[in-house]
Amino acid sequence: MQEKVLEEVFKKIKLTIFDVDGVLTDGRLYYSADGEFFKVFNAKDGLGISRLVKAGHLFGIITGRESPFVIKRAKDLGIQYVYQGRLEKLATFESLRKDLGLEYEQIAYMGDDFIDSPILERVGLSACPKDAMPCVQKQCKFISQFGGGMGAARELCDRIWEAQHSC
Repeated sequence: MQEKVLEEVFKKIKLTIFDVDGVLTDGRLYYSADGEFFKVFNAKDGLGISRLVKAGHLFGIITGRESPFVIKRAKDLGIQYVYQGRLEKLATFESLRKDLGLEYEQIAYMGDDFIDSPILERVGLSACPKDAMPCVQKQCKFISQFGGGMGAARELCDRIWEAQHSC
């Protein structure tokens, strides 16, 4: 997509929604000997999110897995809407969109795999990390130069910030 056209898309975004595994994390799951698993988040992604939250931007998470670490991270960053255990993500997305009274063009979604495709097809700004599955990359208007959990969410947030605020 042309950069000038993409800039106009970024200007309209009021809500940004992320998948977790492969987007806010690198997709790897770390298991302890006790069978607990851990997620590793990127501090730079967090700074990008929290800066926009302080400016009044809305954020959400829709993820297929359930983890107390996701709740903790979302709370720390001020992410307002968190939905876990949602392998069928579209119904959750549509309910949130309607509850907030937003049009599709006002929403960005960053996903990395086929279960994210139904949402990516609808939003105004479809985005993915550079290591997203090829089928997802084909449907995204914005492909980050960074991988999941490695700054992709930060780059998306920075682009929204730059379009809507002065640096």
